[in-house]
Order: sequence, then structure tokens, then C-alpha cells
Amino acid sequence: MVSKRGRIDQFIAGTLQVSKKAVRELLITNKVLVDGQFAKSPDLQINEFSHIECNGVVLRHYQKQYYMLNKPDGVVSATIDDKHPTALGLMIGVNTDMLHIAGRLDLHSTGLLLLTNDARWSEALMAPEHKVDKKYLVTLANPLDQQYVEAFANGMYFEYENITTLPAQLTVLSSHLARVVLREGKYHQVKRMFGRFRNPVLALHRESVGEIMLDNQLTPGEFRSLTKAEVDSVFQH
Repeated sequence: MVSKRGRIDQFIAGTLQVSKKAVRELLITNKVLVDGQFAKSPDLQINEFSHIECNGVVLRHYQKQYYMLNKPDGVVSATIDDKHPTALGLMIGVNTDMLHIAGRLDLHSTGLLLLTNDARWSEALMAPEHKVDKKYLVTLANPLDQQYVEAFANGMYFEYENITTLPAQLTVLSSHLARVVLREGKYHQVKRMFGRFRNPVLALHRESVGEIMLDNQLTPGEFRSLTKAEVDSVFQH
């Protein structure tokens, strides 16, 4: 979602289809309220979450929304798809018009998926330069050994994009199970890194993003609103 920031006079003129002169009259005569305060200046800056009234009629009122979803296998991280059920389609009872996904998961990957209508929040969470930890539980087809740990810690060069991945933490939990912590999200990165060892990923489950951990009370397909502490944790780095 693109942040909808701009001037109050442009918003009123466009919404009501009136002239800038008419807007100035509305402002002068205290007919416009922004977040409960009379708007006086035509260049007052507003955003997508500004509560705007004119002559007692609400012209804009969007509340910030933050959700976690336990994404099931076979669900796409998208708003619309012709072949598969979508993550937004699971958000029963929620106004999804402005929601977008902060950090997608592949079709067959499961676990923590974050959805919001706050572009500033999702940018702080997912922008590469912020290097937020993303933790995954990975089930492999073949046994693991110490070589994997060292290779992930050193980073891997992907010739196609001409990039080297950031150091990643791999913890071997059992012969075929590992926990991986990334600070970036390249295309199919986890699967491609294990692919260097010709070890297919059988299951990929995201456990956390930053300080936000998947609620283990949520069954696949269920969701809940984030707590204030979870929302605020994104801006504490």
C-alpha cells in the first residue's frame, strides 16, 4: 500500500469536486475538522489515517490495522489469485480493502504472515537496510552436518543476481530438521541455500519476524490482531 499523504485543500477539492476557492471558504468558516481539530491552513498535511470531516460529514476515517495469520500450506500470499486460496481470503470479518502483506511466504511455506494497512510500519519491518531477523523451521530430505552451519554463516554467492547473502544462523535440531535465522529475504533464499547441498526442503515454517512470534494458539488459517507491544516492537530497533 502506498502512503496517501498530501494537502488538506487538495483532498477536499478532489473529494467534493469543488474549487480551491470554495475549499478556502470552508476552512475559514471552520467547516473542516482533521483529527478533531479545525483545519485552518490549506497546506495542512494529512495522511491515509487522518480523520477528516466537512460540514459534519466524514470524508475519511481509516484505522490502523495489524494482524498475524498462521498461513497454511497451499495458500498464496496475495490479494487475488485464480488458482489458489489467498491469505486475505482467510481474513473473515475484516475490511481487507487497504490491507497488504508485510513479507510474503511461498505457496507451500507455512507460519507467520503479517498483514497491515500501515505502509510506514511494514517498510520499517521489511526494508532490507533494517535487517530484521526472520526465523524459520526447515525440514530437509537428507541428513544435515556441520558443513551447513559454516556455509550459512559465511554467506553464499548467487551468480544469477550477482549477490552474496548476508551471514545466516543455522542450528541443527535433528538429522533432518534445522532452524534458520535470516536478516534478509532473497527470492526462495532458504530453499536455494539448501539447494547448494542438493538437499530438498520438504517443509518451511516461519516462526517469527523481529520480536513478533507466531502465536501457537492459532491453528493454520486462524489470525488475530497484533498487541500494542508487538506493533511497537518494530520501531524499537
